[in-house]
Amino acid sequence: MASKTVTVGSSVGLHARPAAIIAEAADGYDDEITLTLVGGDDEEGVDAASSLMIMTLGAEKGAEVVVTSDNAEAVEAIAALIEKDLDA
Repeated sequence: MASKTVTVGSSVGLHARPAAIIAEAADGYDDEITLTLVGGDDEEGVDAASSLMIMTLGAEKGAEVVVTSDNAEAVEAIAALIEKDLDA
């Protein structure tokens, strides 16, 4: 299992547009990818292929998120998206 902790770079956090971009990218992989908000109320991960689930994390700019999957390539790709300002 591969995982990486990254900092949310989008100015609006992981909200509508960034969540949709991440979910679309995650849906392109056959492996399950989960996102977990570090220090969040619920330490359970959400499905990265669901924009609605991503938004439930409530991750704001600067928050730390752990990306986890059996596919290390998928972890790196999704982590890179989370670090970008996808709302620009």
